[in-house]
Amino acid sequence: MKNDRKQKLMELGAESLADALLDLAGRIDTADDLVERLTATPFENIQRFKKTLTRLKRSRRFVRWGASSKLSNDLETLLQDLKAGVSDPLTGVELVASFYKTDKGTLGHCDDSSGHVGDIYRFSAQELFIEYASRCTDKKKITKILIKLNKKDDFGVRDSLIDCAGKYLPEPDIRFMIKEFQKLTKKENDEYNRRHYYHLIESLALQIKDAKLFEQTRILSRGKLSTAAYIDISRVYFKSGDTQTALVWIEKIPENKTYQDYERNKLLIEIYKELGEEEKLTEILYKQFRSFRSLDTLQKILAVIGKDKKDEVVAKELLIINDQKIFSYTDTAFMIAIGKMDETETYVLERADQLNGNFYDSLLSLVKKMESEDRNLVTSILYRSLLDSILERGYTKAYPHGVRYLKKLDTLAIFITDWKNFDDHESYKE
Repeated sequence: MKNDRKQKLMELGAESLADALLDLAGRIDTADDLVERLTATPFENIQRFKKTLTRLKRSRRFVRWGASSKLSNDLETLLQDLKAGVSDPLTGVELVASFYKTDKGTLGHCDDSSGHVGDIYRFSAQELFIEYASRCTDKKKITKILIKLNKKDDFGVRDSLIDCAGKYLPEPDIRFMIKEFQKLTKKENDEYNRRHYYHLIESLALQIKDAKLFEQTRILSRGKLSTAAYIDISRVYFKSGDTQTALVWIEKIPENKTYQDYERNKLLIEIYKELGEEEKLTEILYKQFRSFRSLDTLQKILAVIGKDKKDEVVAKELLIINDQKIFSYTDTAFMIAIGKMDETETYVLERADQLNGNFYDSLLSLVKKMESEDRNLVTSILYRSLLDSILERGYTKAYPHGVRYLKKLDTLAIFITDWKNFDDHESYKE
């Protein structure tokens, strides 16, 4: 389809296309920018780029949130001008670095709640910098540009060029930058700025997989280490191939600390797999499974202990679930997922007094499943919970749903002969 349109446009001829493009440029700014870029010489594009940069650096006009997307489009166009005008890698590196220096005039005078403007620096400009820097042979010059640029980063976008340094700089040049940033930390008196340099060193250490340097820098930066710091240090050691040290660091976290428990367990699983610690791996997978039972967490256990153990595991979990008196929507969903409909029906009926129609999404998916299985009594009890919630809250907007639920209850009642210990339909309806 795309090729067909292209062929038809080519058949129109150059003059017709030129007229159409000029007409469009007269009405749409982005089209006008495109025409300017296409018809300008490389030198003219660079001059236009530099002129716009100067204007942006000096800008004091505040850009409201509604106009931030236009500003981001303008910045994207500016980068396209640069790309069209510059082929020399070092010149490209220098000009993209200059682009980052506009952050005060743009982000400093803009409501960027949407993140559109910041993303131009973090992604589009970063990508163009990588493109030029990868082709540039003067790597020492690049490091000096980066160090100078990152002596100040008030808006948190300049460090995006440090975070990808491994894509365009060899390890010796990265280590040179690390030493320079270390010197700057010693000279810096401001705590915030010193931490900024430590952050840059950590990023570079991570990229060259120097776990010891990362560890030392984090300790210098934070002093007393937090749970998050232990996890970060452990992860760097793991990625650098030192799995045993990674385990030592993550085991420093006290068992009773639940902060970032998911991240901790996720990393521990990777470590235990790498070390072949099947018993410990199984233990942590069970812990993860019992905190949120699902087919996914069940499959992870079976992948370690064997798929032939499925019936044994499921039977044991059903006993545990039924021993717990508190109703759980996740356990109910799990029982349905493994096809245990009889057990699910019994579980729900025994805990019917805990059903809460305010949890509309969870309850509605449950009632639809029970209804599709012709489990009329439990379906009726679930619909009652949904209806009770609407009436108790006096939620008039949902009354049409309430009428529908009541009609469902009328229909279901015809097929229910044993109401067990629940009120029959007529008593409930009255």
